[in-house]
Amino acid sequence: MIERPNELSDEVLMMRYQTGDHSALALLVKRHKTPMFNFFLRQLRDRNLAEDMVQDLFVKLVRKAGTFKHESRFTTWAYTVARNLCIDQLRKLSLRRHRSLDARTTPDGPTLGERVADDRPEAEADRSAVSADIATRVTRAVEDLPAEQREVFLLRQQAGVPFKEIARITGVSENTAKSRMRYALERLQTALAEYEDYARALR
Repeated sequence: MIERPNELSDEVLMMRYQTGDHSALALLVKRHKTPMFNFFLRQLRDRNLAEDMVQDLFVKLVRKAGTFKHESRFTTWAYTVARNLCIDQLRKLSLRRHRSLDARTTPDGPTLGERVADDRPEAEADRSAVSADIATRVTRAVEDLPAEQREVFLLRQQAGVPFKEIARITGVSENTAKSRMRYALERLQTALAEYEDYARALR
């Protein structure tokens, strides 16, 4: 059977890297750099800083590669390091940064107002305006979550980390991790409740 490196588990790839297979690390970076970037972005609220942190993370993982245990899950190990980097960075920032209502989702992208103002048919424009507004509100609602709830939400929803692993990463019980997720979802539901009827009417 022909071996397909892309189908190998994270743990097998990490073990291969430990034995000198640098292509295994390249696959791990390719596989996890986007989820890690999104995790850092939602925690730190700064795209440039998030990009820097992804680089810092993989440099740190390379330096700590010898500490990875074969019986461990790669994501638990990697997100534990990522979480610690976030905590250190947030301490430095002292939580001074806040997203602007006119923030661009990409460096050269349009603001919410620019995306809404167009000459498309009214119904289509309404749908797009609501979608853009909801996306912006979701982003802000996630950022407004208490830090403990936000990190569990991001690990579960964006990174797909199981609750058992989230508990290990955050140093709490699995039930506590699930409770934080439930509270986060309740807060998000409340924050977005006003859009439910309007969005349904446009479908």
